[in-house]
Amino acid sequence: QVQLVESGGGLVQPGGSLRLSCLASGSRFSIGSMGWYRQAPGKQRELVAIIGGGGSTNYADSVKGRFTISRDNAKNTVYLEMNSLKPEDTADYYCNVFAGPPFKNYWGKGTLVTVSS
Repeated sequence: QVQLVESGGGLVQPGGSLRLSCLASGSRFSIGSMGWYRQAPGKQRELVAIIGGGGSTNYADSVKGRFTISRDNAKNTVYLEMNSLKPEDTADYYCNVFAGPPFKNYWGKGTLVTVSS
């Protein structure tokens, strides 16, 4: 069993930056891919960024060039560095980790990011 705890959400002005962290904890597990999803009011949940076990990354078109996903395997942590934030980035951000065995997807409870003046 794996537990995920996100941190770093909050209020930031347009053009500002924020760094989200997600720590995975549990007994005897290995992690495959790690990613971040978000859900804005009235919108569907969408993939923001994902990083594979080999380090490959993919980003939603809306955040390319502004967000960077990274991981620290020694700390079982995934990060999302968000720069040049826009009001449309406002959403609940959720951490997702594929881990095992048996391998399955785990979700964090979410952290709110609000971009406003």
